[in-house]
Amino acid sequence: MKNYTITVNGTVYDVTVEEGASGAAPAAAAPAAAAKKPAAKPAAKKSSGAGSIKTTAPMQGKVLRIPVKPGQAVKKGDVLVVLEAMKMENEIQAGQDATVVSVDVAVGDMVETGQVMVTLN
Repeated sequence: MKNYTITVNGTVYDVTVEEGASGAAPAAAAPAAAAKKPAAKPAAKKSSGAGSIKTTAPMQGKVLRIPVKPGQAVKKGDVLVVLEAMKMENEIQAGQDATVVSVDVAVGDMVETGQVMVTLN
C-alpha cells in the first residue's frame, strides 16, 4: 500500500492506494479531517504605501487571463489572475478590497511559486 497526500482547492486528502489488487475496484478517498492546510494566499497588509499588497503565485503555472488593470478597484474575492497548472484553471483572488497598482505578469507568462503577479494598495 502507498499513502499519498493530495490537495484540491485548498482541501487536503489522505489517499491510500493498494498495489497489485487483481481486478478489484479502487476504493474512494476520504477527506482528511485534521489535515486541512490554509490555501496559499497573499498576506493582506493595511498600509498606505504604494503597492503594499503583493499577490503572489500559489503554484507554478501559465497565466491564462488577467481580468484586472492598474487603477481598477477590486473587492475581496474578485479574480485577479487565472493560472493554468496541471491542465486546471486556478482563479487567484483578491484577499481584500483594494486598488490594482500594477500587473506584473502578462498572458502566456510562466510563473514560479511565490512570484509577484499583481500589486494592490
